[in-house]
Amino acid sequence: MRVLIVEDDAALGLFLQKGLKLEGHEVTLVGDGEAGLAKAAELRPDLIVLDLSLPRKDGTEVLAELRGRFDETAVLVLTGRSQVEERVKCLNLGADDCLLKPFSFHELTARCRALLRRKEQFSDPVLRHGDVELNRMERRVVRNGRVVELTVKEFALLEFLLMRRGQCCSRTELLREVWQMSPDAGTNVVDVYVNYLRRKLGIASVGGDESSVIETVRGEGYRMAIGTKMVARASGYPVSAAFAGA
Repeated sequence: MRVLIVEDDAALGLFLQKGLKLEGHEVTLVGDGEAGLAKAAELRPDLIVLDLSLPRKDGTEVLAELRGRFDETAVLVLTGRSQVEERVKCLNLGADDCLLKPFSFHELTARCRALLRRKEQFSDPVLRHGDVELNRMERRVVRNGRVVELTVKEFALLEFLLMRRGQCCSRTELLREVWQMSPDAGTNVVDVYVNYLRRKLGIASVGGDESSVIETVRGEGYRMAIGTKMVARASGYPVSAAFAGA
């Protein structure tokens, strides 16, 4: 998962970043509230680990600004403020959980996993990008009203790209997350399967355009297309597919 740590204690922040990276997560660390909000908007993380006592913008102010803008992101508050009222305030502002300092790293990771399980349980099972819909519960993909038959790996690859909401996914990341393979495996399986997906999604498109859904970011990897014109199934008029809702 993608984790954003907002912590001004450099030693603690680096410790958490190193520990969560060893757990296999993609972790970004910033040291103040304003930088936290900026990174949250840029990265759209799955989880924010948020300290309350921050420079430039206090953690409670960050929570207030996050509310309504990042509902898909879980927030775990870290605080040395022992008053129950402070923790209640954070929960009322939208925090999903609070952890009192000092804490065990094992407890923190267990709480992170629990938060993400809850988010996944209540999240929309249908991922959408333009005229493409992927239903995670039914394991079904539809484009332009036509069912697209995918293999297990093709489905997993499309699901991962949709979950990243148009962000660029490197070949290394896709190899690790979709195939559970080492980046040093020396295989072109990612490129092969992207071509399979393009072909199958292209057959189901109105114009038969294989490149309209997944685009190549030269030297970096792949992402769901940004700014591509697709055809809306209901109206027949072009609409922008510069978004990937979840």
